[in-house]
Amino acid sequence: MIDSRFYHSHGPLSLKRISTLSDAELILPREKKLHEESLITGLASLEEATSSDLTMLHNLKYKEIFTKSKAGACFISPDMIPFAPSSMALLVTPKPHRAYALAASTFYPEPEGYFVQMPHPIHPSVEIGENVTIEYGVIIKEHAKIGKNTRIGANSVIGAGVIIGEGCTIAASVTISHALIGNHVTIFPGARLGQAGFGFVMDELGHIPVPQLGRVIIEDYVEIGANTTIDRGSLRDTIIGQGSRLDNLVMIGHNVVIGKGCVLVAQVGIAGSTTLGNYVIAAGQAGISGHLKIGNRVKIAAQGGVTKDIKDGDTVGGTPAVPLQDYLRQSIMLSKITKDYQKKKEK
Repeated sequence: MIDSRFYHSHGPLSLKRISTLSDAELILPREKKLHEESLITGLASLEEATSSDLTMLHNLKYKEIFTKSKAGACFISPDMIPFAPSSMALLVTPKPHRAYALAASTFYPEPEGYFVQMPHPIHPSVEIGENVTIEYGVIIKEHAKIGKNTRIGANSVIGAGVIIGEGCTIAASVTISHALIGNHVTIFPGARLGQAGFGFVMDELGHIPVPQLGRVIIEDYVEIGANTTIDRGSLRDTIIGQGSRLDNLVMIGHNVVIGKGCVLVAQVGIAGSTTLGNYVIAAGQAGISGHLKIGNRVKIAAQGGVTKDIKDGDTVGGTPAVPLQDYLRQSIMLSKITKDYQKKKEK
């Protein structure tokens, strides 16, 4: 659910108004007494939505979740109407993601005065625990909380409402916003946590930004390397599991969930809404596409390009990624074919 610590809703909005502003056809549910003026109070993912929430379905991978969703209203494409729960109001449009972006921007418009002149670098509402070290140039915004025995390096910026646990080390020039940080977390210089994800709808009339309304959750004993970036979720949270290690220059997209004890080596990139199980290892420059499920104890070789789900315990390599032994055989065969061709050419 959307955290009021970070986001202020301009709702509720009526179904009729949502339909009008998003240019979607409103179909009222068969088994529930809703009408055009019924109010929707917030936004939520298909899994988390309640009867007062608005959600969307724009990826067929989530069709099964959609059929079981408890949402009060949902943006869908016309072909999904037969699969809708009987209690759900439908907002039907050929472009459900675009319609959602317009509605979400009405519920949660860009806040005015995001950049403000601060008379003091640490806001008086900030809660600071015992034995905290704060170096020169640090800025901590309103209602943030810093746990005891935490150290914050020079020129770091801690955003409004951020919670940092006990015994953490935040190195120099780190920025953290829209985030909850556990205990004994280490963040190396220049890391960026909680900025808006790369979320927009491509449109011939101009790309439409999708409000990024989730958080970043960093569990206990995580290490985050220098200049690594972790985007906050769009509706769900971006989560880094307990004890995971992220090397320098790792990029984590919005809504990504990383399990316990994972190791991501330098320049790994994970696209939005992908889930990694526990103890996954991704070697340098591996790339993982969005909306995938990577099982427990999976290993991905360096520069591997993952485009499909991977089951527990598999080891893969190459682009597109295949079982590692297959990739090695393919590489040997390609090398042999190239050498044979070169020999024939020289004759």
